[in-house]
Amino acid sequence: MSTTELAAPGALPAHGPVSAGRALDRWRVPLTVAVLCVLPFVLPSQALAVNVLIYGLFTVGFNLLFGYTGLLSFGHAAFFGAGAYLTGMSIVHFGFGWLGAMLTGVVGASLLSAVIGALAIRTRGIYFCMVTLALAQLVYYLALQASGWTGGENGLRGFTVARAELIGGFSVNLLDPLQKYYFLMVFAALALWFVSRVLNSPFGAAIEAVRENETRARACGFDVERTKLLSFILSGALCGLAGTLSALHLSIVPLDALSVHTSSIVVMMTMLGGAGSFFGPFVGALVFLLIEDVASLWTSHWQLIVGIVFILFVLFMPKGIWGSLIALARREGRAPR
Repeated sequence: MSTTELAAPGALPAHGPVSAGRALDRWRVPLTVAVLCVLPFVLPSQALAVNVLIYGLFTVGFNLLFGYTGLLSFGHAAFFGAGAYLTGMSIVHFGFGWLGAMLTGVVGASLLSAVIGALAIRTRGIYFCMVTLALAQLVYYLALQASGWTGGENGLRGFTVARAELIGGFSVNLLDPLQKYYFLMVFAALALWFVSRVLNSPFGAAIEAVRENETRARACGFDVERTKLLSFILSGALCGLAGTLSALHLSIVPLDALSVHTSSIVVMMTMLGGAGSFFGPFVGALVFLLIEDVASLWTSHWQLIVGIVFILFVLFMPKGIWGSLIALARREGRAPR
């Protein structure tokens, strides 16, 4: 559920919860960026803050397709991994700079999402899920076999971007965790601004209409297939951007970046934070990675703890953490009749 729902016409005066909802919706990008700015200082480590930033952006991309368009994909690791691999290969094999490598990663992930999306949108429901999963596994297999380019099962190694040269002679030391975090955050902020513009555009209304009732959307004159495909491509491009940031952060690209495990992680993060909410993806990424970070210190079976938490959320808080908070604010904002 998005914060725009809080701005629906209600019976409360302008100073009530509905007005607050409108303000949150209007300033959602600056407020989200403000929260991201303080993460390195409130989390246990700066490395964890970088992971929250990257996986939060990954989840934002997935949420555009699942939360706002209503299409559940089990293969979004293909776009995250493609962005990471293409970025790394551009540096290792072609000597690209950081910006050219990032552009290659994003464009490559977008093209891959166009191909997979064109095939997947021909199906619906569980068949859509299985087609995306199967095609993503095909990409995984191709990366595994192309060991001369990708490193095979050992992943892609041997590249490190120590400094990012900027316009005007400025440079960023990417070996410094704090400088690297804020450097990567600039791209996350631009992506959030782009997503906000998309959601506020007529196309944003179109994808939500498809999510709510595909048959009615088609009857109202929407080109449903074209809307789905464009949403799929935009989602893949955002996930590819997250992959490029991951490659710059780690200086390696593990084969697991393309695995079904990575696809399942982004689904869990979306559900934990709240599908269809703007800030929910970062909340879900933060909760998941915090549980992993803390629980892994106690036991090697931390996945069991994450699984139990996920099941409890699905059963008792299906709207996720942020989605449930928005739903609560909406209920409290209703005027008595």
